[in-house]
Amino acid sequence: MHSLPNGHPATETQKSKWLVIAVTAITLGLASACATYPLAANDDVCSIFRAKRSWHNTALKMQDKWNLPLHVPMAIMYQESKFRHNAKPPRRYLLGFIPWKRRSTAYGYAQAIDGTWENYMTETSNRSARRTNFNDALDFMGWYLNKTTKLTDIPREDTYRQYLAYHEGWTGYKRRSYDDKAWLKQVARNVDNLSMRYEQQYQSCADDLDRGFWRRVTPG
Repeated sequence: MHSLPNGHPATETQKSKWLVIAVTAITLGLASACATYPLAANDDVCSIFRAKRSWHNTALKMQDKWNLPLHVPMAIMYQESKFRHNAKPPRRYLLGFIPWKRRSTAYGYAQAIDGTWENYMTETSNRSARRTNFNDALDFMGWYLNKTTKLTDIPREDTYRQYLAYHEGWTGYKRRSYDDKAWLKQVARNVDNLSMRYEQQYQSCADDLDRGFWRRVTPG
């Protein structure tokens, strides 16, 4: 016989109540575990979006708002932060071992620097935007890459050159500051390859991701 904490026997109604509470707790626990999953498979955009459904919705909104294929900023974000919300550049070291200032003010999912983030908030009237918020960070990237196309004529889907402009800034890109940076060009090629992989992966799972929860779990 089941008993309550006070030692009295539990009624059927009370048993049902405790069962509901237990099931709810387990469900919330599983949901919480799933929320941290995609970082273990961040080179597979389908796995990311399946684990983070809200990210998929955000990516679709960004795509429509900025007329930008979602695989481009997603690949750049992977390179910049590996989808870590609080990512920061490494520190410099004095004498090789004393921690000093970081290399820039870049922060968050998109690794946006202070000044550029301020410009984004002003131009989009999104003064409450946070770099540690995925929705805000991806919208920032849509804004930035769209503006890159307007300022430099780089096609929106040209991930290689978009990344160079993202890393060097619009002025740096126009001055071709990347010309003597072989390492940066290789990184840009890697990002471009990942973007193409994301694009192919997404084509195979887009329809499933668009289906509602009950349609996904219901056979047929």
